[in-house]
Amino acid sequence: MGTDDHGPRPDPAAREPGGSGDDPVRRAAQYRVDREIERERAEQGLPPRTPEEAAADRAERPRPPEHGRARWADTLVDQAIRRGEFDDLPLQGKPLPGIGGTHDPDWWLKNLVERDHITGVLPAAQLRRDDAELDTTLDRERDERRVRALLEDFNARVVDARRQLTGGPPVVTPTRDVEQEVARWRARRRP
Repeated sequence: MGTDDHGPRPDPAAREPGGSGDDPVRRAAQYRVDREIERERAEQGLPPRTPEEAAADRAERPRPPEHGRARWADTLVDQAIRRGEFDDLPLQGKPLPGIGGTHDPDWWLKNLVERDHITGVLPAAQLRRDDAELDTTLDRERDERRVRALLEDFNARVVDARRQLTGGPPVVTPTRDVEQEVARWRARRRP
């Protein structure tokens, strides 16, 4: 570290990836790598590394040159390909889903809900979904009393959701007229 008229100059190596500086991002990444190495050693039944062994491993690990980092990354990818680390990936040879449309800032949330089958949705959204599927649900029923019970339950949930002040989007789903829906159900059942 040198000095000039304006005080001490920071060491350029402290800012460079692979430098000797006290970079918190680099320390965090190194911590994750060390933790993964220890997990793999534990799976193999090996004892944990001593701090000296860990430091020696870090010193032996190749680092990208100051210039040509893209070439170095390409070399690492090529080596991984030769080792077969990219074989049998789930979407191999297929287009990536969700790529190509307009940008949706909530893409990750929608993918999470779809992938993990999350059902704890807001009442307004659940009621809209139930409203869209209500005719299909009613058509599966053979007993008029059961159809009436389903309609009354649906209406009660709509009214209850309108009364609750839990936040979220407003409940815009209308209630259904039971007699009118039963008449529509009968009409759909006739051949």
